Amino acid sequence: MENFPQLVPLVVFVPLIGLLINLFLGKYLGERGVSIVAVGAAAIAFAVAILLWMALAANGYEAAVVEIRPLANWITIPGAALDIKWQFRVDTLSVTMMLVVAGIGSLIHLYATGYMHGDPLFPRFFVYLNLFLVFMMILVTGNNFLVMFVGWEGVGLCSYLLISFWWDKRQPDRKFGTVGWKNSLAGRKAMIVNRIGDFGLLLAIFLIFWTFGTLDYYKPGEVPILPAHGEAATHGEAAHSEAEATHGEGEAGMPAAAEGLPLAATMGVFNQAELMLQQGAEVHFGPFTLPISTVITLATLLMLLGVTGKSAQIPLFVWLPDAMAGPTPVSALIHAATMVTAGVYLIVRSNVLFHAAPVSSAVVALVGTFTALVGGFIALGQWDIKRVLAYSTVSQLGFMVAAAGLGAYGAAMFHLVTHAFFKALLFLGSGAVIHAMEHGHHHAHEVAHEYGGHHSDDLPDLPFDPQDMRFMGGLKERMPRTYRAYLIGMLALAGIFPFAGFWSKDEILLDALKVGFLNGRLEGYIAFGLLLVSALFTAFYMGRQVYMIFHGEPRTEAAKYAGERGGGMNVMVNVLIVLAIGSTLIGLINVPTGFWVVDRIVPNHVFTDFLAHTVVYAHAGSANMLLAFIAVFGALAMIYLARILYRKQAVVQGTRDPLEVNPQTAGIFTLANARLYWDETYDRYLEQPFNRAAAWLGDRLDWAFLHDFVHDVLIRNAYNALGRVLATPVDLGLIDGAVNGLGRLVRRAGGAVRRLQTGYVRVYALSVLLGALLIVVLLVAPLLQQALGG
Repeated sequence: MENFPQLVPLVVFVPLIGLLINLFLGKYLGERGVSIVAVGAAAIAFAVAILLWMALAANGYEAAVVEIRPLANWITIPGAALDIKWQFRVDTLSVTMMLVVAGIGSLIHLYATGYMHGDPLFPRFFVYLNLFLVFMMILVTGNNFLVMFVGWEGVGLCSYLLISFWWDKRQPDRKFGTVGWKNSLAGRKAMIVNRIGDFGLLLAIFLIFWTFGTLDYYKPGEVPILPAHGEAATHGEAAHSEAEATHGEGEAGMPAAAEGLPLAATMGVFNQAELMLQQGAEVHFGPFTLPISTVITLATLLMLLGVTGKSAQIPLFVWLPDAMAGPTPVSALIHAATMVTAGVYLIVRSNVLFHAAPVSSAVVALVGTFTALVGGFIALGQWDIKRVLAYSTVSQLGFMVAAAGLGAYGAAMFHLVTHAFFKALLFLGSGAVIHAMEHGHHHAHEVAHEYGGHHSDDLPDLPFDPQDMRFMGGLKERMPRTYRAYLIGMLALAGIFPFAGFWSKDEILLDALKVGFLNGRLEGYIAFGLLLVSALFTAFYMGRQVYMIFHGEPRTEAAKYAGERGGGMNVMVNVLIVLAIGSTLIGLINVPTGFWVVDRIVPNHVFTDFLAHTVVYAHAGSANMLLAFIAVFGALAMIYLARILYRKQAVVQGTRDPLEVNPQTAGIFTLANARLYWDETYDRYLEQPFNRAAAWLGDRLDWAFLHDFVHDVLIRNAYNALGRVLATPVDLGLIDGAVNGLGRLVRRAGGAVRRLQTGYVRVYALSVLLGALLIVVLLVAPLLQQALGG
């Protein structure tokens, strides 16, 4: 097993080979062949990730850095001291992400073979999915920030391609005209919003390189050193796990730099940061100098801007709900389980820097907390089944980011893992429901046509939409396996014991409680209170969704004829069952100590201990039974409240929600349904001013001032005036005059000389005589002068 880490390039190159095969041969392979290649590539990548995990366990969790010769010297500029290598890093954090991406990705690939059955762009869809796996694996396996950024941008590109995958749909849309146009705009919105965040991340990378002279996390063979500049208690619990004690070298934990080599050649960013913080170093930026602690704060705040874009945090979360325009497997894989967690991965990977920047960490915690609250609140009032889950994803990402800001890096990654299972389950379950509703709608139409009748699934003032929960109802009996799987996903997301979300969400709440009430930090108080409210929102909107979709009576013919039959439905439901098992059991990998009798049955905080071999500031905690009871009781109460409101009267008075009808809650529902007018606020205070400014710049500055005045008036007229001056006085007057005058002078001189040409010999003889006399005079005169003078 010691050579297993050498296999890590395969997690990138196997999906790459898969996409190339489908890209060039897909149209000849058929759906079955394309499916085998694409799903096989993802499954092999997952198998390699398992082997890497086994290798880590066998090697005492020692990290390995792997190079492949063609990419070893990726960017090298000796004169600029720039040497960036393309290295693959195998450690507990990267392997965790590989397992999640490839494991969940394989299941979603398999699900997509059923969901996309019959789509004319079937091969292209799987090319995009494999391409996404390639870039996501680059993101998590890179050993430096620049390789990570390549993957970061690559997954953004795949997100854009897949959101607007159905850009040519001609179906009418109430707001955008056609569905295809709406999909195109959604893809463009995601691309533009993410570029804003990426700009911040790029600046952070530049700042890191300027400060440390390298972008490598750690050099090959280098191990994380023990923090000696401050105590971990500033970020929560000081009790690091036992695994952390294996880090570091010597008393100070500082590895000695190789003699004669610059520090950047022997130490990565994180160990250099620890060393410079101990020494109180300063960083010189030409005319000014900043302490290293200030530089790290700036770098981490710039990183946060990148996180807000990629992980859909306030204020840049607006793109994620619109991203649901893509096919449902895309929503599950990219916009719920993997890509959007890249921001959380970035913070946890850079935990050394964030731990050294308490201001940045506090900002991160507050951004995550308010994102969790806002996302959860908006989800309360949405009708679209996927939009509810999209805002739920925004909210859960907020939980992860808040945990990372509070220093609970282990809890953040734990929630990332559990969330990947149950959110993928819920998205794919919603895809099965949408699929069944579309088939039910078509079936009802065919039945009506067969009997010569008319069929309509429209509601009053509302045309049929297979994703709108108001058209559903009563699917529990028609889709029993989907219902049971979806119910498990709902309970896991709501944090009900013993499902996966209970363990991870409870750990985040516990960390917030400790940071606030034990360490006395303001962000801890705020995070605990608001995250607890967000958890209650989660339970309510998920209860509302389950009761509206599966309970009560069918509200349309489409719902009556929906079922788990045909169209690849069997494959889709089988994947749901596997994910439901994972959503039930995956939380047991990190059971805290002191939790009732469970901690005596399963090993405690296995996942955090595993992670702590890489994440220096990860720590494991013990259970708080009172908090666990309050969280579970509150969630159950919210689900029961949803049951009261939605079980039988899912919608009342046509298409109105019970909360909307009730005068006491109508205002709250309107705010949630309107998404807190967030998009309108963007439109009014950002887009419209920007458009007006662009119009002014275009019409006034560019056209009227630059074109009409500067170009036409100043430049053109000045040029014409100068041309006239050069043409008349200078060219015609001076130059032509001089040339013409010279010609006239020559002509006159020639005329004067011409008079001497008489044609008489005597005149020429006299001229010769006079010339000869002149020569004699010129020869004799000096002699006479000399003789007289002498």
